[in-house]
Amino acid sequence: MPGMSVPDTPKQPDFVRQQYAFAAYIREPDQRPCPHDIEERRMKIYCDLFYNNIEGFMANTYPVLRSIMPDERWHAMIRDYFATHRSRTPLFPEMPREFLRYLQYERGINSEDPPFMLELAHYEWVELALSILDEKIDPDKFNSEGDVLSGIPVISPLAWLLSYRFPVHKLSSKFQPQLPGEKTTNLIVYRDALDKIHFIESNPVTARLMQLMIDNECDNGRMLLTKVAVELQHPQPDIVIQGGYEIMQNFLNRGILLGARY
Repeated sequence: MPGMSVPDTPKQPDFVRQQYAFAAYIREPDQRPCPHDIEERRMKIYCDLFYNNIEGFMANTYPVLRSIMPDERWHAMIRDYFATHRSRTPLFPEMPREFLRYLQYERGINSEDPPFMLELAHYEWVELALSILDEKIDPDKFNSEGDVLSGIPVISPLAWLLSYRFPVHKLSSKFQPQLPGEKTTNLIVYRDALDKIHFIESNPVTARLMQLMIDNECDNGRMLLTKVAVELQHPQPDIVIQGGYEIMQNFLNRGILLGARY
């Protein structure tokens, strides 16, 4: 397991110490001695197999990040993750989340890393995370034909609101801003009825409405939109309510909103 060290104690049975030595060499073949009684040529096969499996999975999950980073820096980062990170789960689909934890809590400051690396990695991870999310929707808890103005709008658990300092959805090998944007980038990501993942860029007002609906427990849609109008200090609240209602209808058509409860 990544992050585990060879136990330096004679109390461990020989076969356990051999397993630790085997795993340690696979993680860091240039730093660890080859386990005794195992041919180095065979160990190299294991090393390449494990590393290539991990690296390929990360490259597929984070294609934009991979395309941005030069080969040498990319492989050095994956090697460091592979050697030092202690995973919390053995599940293969959870590996990208483990890599995200590594970037957030263990990577540290590296002047050669893109300043947007963590946000970009999170943005790319979200697509996988939402696609495998095992979240059941109970149709008995809402009315899909209910009025979202008079009722309490019900947001799908398969719809998330994301906010970033960098325009992560526009980053590429040709566009790599070194400073955050003047405005926050708000994105709504959701999984539709056909299990396809969609991203929508959202303006601040729509993002605020989305957040209010996510956090809401008892206010109906009209009350939420009135709150938005007050926050905007809009001289004609009815215009905000009408515009917000149209946004809600769009959300209903997309499956971001499931309906209303009373």
